[in-house]
Amino acid sequence: MAKKSKLENIKVRKQSPADDGWQFIVEVGEEEGKQEHTVLMDRDYWQKLTKGVGAPADLIKKSFEFLLKREPKESILKSFDLRDIKKHFSDFEREIAPTEPYLEARIKK
Repeated sequence: MAKKSKLENIKVRKQSPADDGWQFIVEVGEEEGKQEHTVLMDRDYWQKLTKGVGAPADLIKKSFEFLLKREPKESILKSFDLRDIKKHFSDFEREIAPTEPYLEARIKK
């Protein structure tokens, strides 16, 4: 079983938007121990997971929080599509998708 990592500092930068999605650069950690990752996410998958609520970068950050609870930052792939997380963690979509009360609260703001 993978050693769980303490929650690290996570910075998400949108690198390039596209008609069908986004590319993000994610920095995990600080100074010398910092790791950089490139993550692709298409609009359909973002819509599926968030129902269109919240910023795409927020979903990327939440996804890294999910990963870091399950493995050390050094085990996270340097480049991947967000959909790939489900291949390794079957509970990803269930854990990451907001619940209906959460959605209702976000929509009312």
